[in-house]
Amino acid sequence: MSLSRLRTFIEVYRQRSISGAARRLNLTQPAVSQHIAGLEASIGRTLFHRLPRGVDPTPAADELAADVG
Repeated sequence: MSLSRLRTFIEVYRQRSISGAARRLNLTQPAVSQHIAGLEASIGRTLFHRLPRGVDPTPAADELAADVG
């Protein structure tokens, strides 16, 4: 599990938005999406439900955020 992916995850979790996290982290939206997809693949769980405007964290995301925090 990469530190940069965890940092990206935390920002997406806080912002509830991939594009918002990308702006805060000075990354592109595709890069943030790739970080989240890679993290989801490495833990084998979905972290966010994609919505028309933003994302909604899953219980797995809540658990990971609590563990990281």
